[in-house]
Parts: sequence; C-alpha cells; structure tokens
Amino acid sequence: MTFEGFPVAALDFYDDLEVDNTKSFWEAHKDVYAESVKAPMQALCAALEPEFGAAKIFRPYRDVRFAKDKTPYKTHQGAFVAAGPSMGWYVELSPRGVRVGAGFYEAAGERLAAIRDAIDDDKTGPALRRALARLEKDGFEIGGAQLKTSPRGYDADHPRIALLRHKQIIAGKPYGFEKVIHTPEVLEMIRADWRTLKPLVIWLTRAVDGVPGPATPRR
Repeated sequence: MTFEGFPVAALDFYDDLEVDNTKSFWEAHKDVYAESVKAPMQALCAALEPEFGAAKIFRPYRDVRFAKDKTPYKTHQGAFVAAGPSMGWYVELSPRGVRVGAGFYEAAGERLAAIRDAIDDDKTGPALRRALARLEKDGFEIGGAQLKTSPRGYDADHPRIALLRHKQIIAGKPYGFEKVIHTPEVLEMIRADWRTLKPLVIWLTRAVDGVPGPATPRR
C-alpha cells in the first residue's frame, strides 16, 4: 500500500472514540480503524523503513490491569522506531492530529547514569545542549519527566543541571490539523523531521553504548 496521507475519517474515528470508548463502539467501527488508521500507519512506516529501520506499531488496546482508568482502547495510534534501549523516533495520530518526535522515554540504573555522565562531560554535555537548542530553533518542543531537585552526586550550580534533572528527554513537534496530514506530502515532512532529530538520537545511543536495556517500548 502506498502512503496517501491520513484520511479525515481517522481523526473522526478518534474524536468519537474519546466520547464512546466501549467495546460496542469499537466492534461497530473496527473496519474504520483498520482502513483509515492502521493501514495508512503501516504504509507510512514501510516508506520510512529503508532509512530509519522497522517500526513497532502499537496495539490499540490499553493494558488496564493496574490502571484506574478502565477504558479499553487507546485514543491515539503510535509507531516507534527503536535506535537503542528505550530510545528512537516516534510518530502519532490522535484527535489532535499528527505529532512526531524522538528521544528516550525510559532510563534507569546504569543507562540513566550513563546519560548523566555524558551530560556532565565537558565535551559531550555542551554538544547535547547545542543539539537541543538547534531543535528548539527548528520548532521542536523539548520535554520529558524531570526531577524536582538535583540528582544525587551533582551540585545545584552545575552548568547543565537542568539537563541532569531529566529522566526523559523528548523532542516533539505537532502538525495538528494542517491539511497536509491528509496528503502524501506529510511523509516527506516526517522524514525531514526525523532526519533533523537524528543528532539527538545518535547522541543518546552513544551515551548508553554497551549498557543493556529494553530495545523496544513496552506500551
């Protein structure tokens, strides 16, 4: 299947699902999901695969075993290309349109320590800060969960303390409801943005090179 854009029906589907997140609604509209959401996402990922690698397209079902929110279905469709442990590129379709991003969504123990070591380093730390500044200039929002205080072993007056507090670093850009998301042109926009995000992904993978961890999201 050639990627032709995400149809309007895909956004309408998620608008309705947010209002009626039930099995009965899903069963009545699962053909819309298959044709207007899943198939275009598969085509998009197939077009990007030669350059970035195979994507994991997330299942539409929520894991509600330990959640207070028992609604059964996700109200977005995401796909993730792993470049290393818990890090890589992301694209998402939701009622708010299309969004792209990259970074690391989870790090603990040795991997988080390795990232902080690289931020602390007087060569690699400034390189990350410059890369993030360039991404902000290109319209990306820099986010991710952070500690409220300084991580253990680092002084509050460290020149890169704001980065050291990060438990995640995610650079994202929304396309929203722009008409282009319904056309094949959005593929090249995503490709260009993922290329722009590549220095961040490379920095992160080098920081944790050799440190074991999960290679793909568990979401």
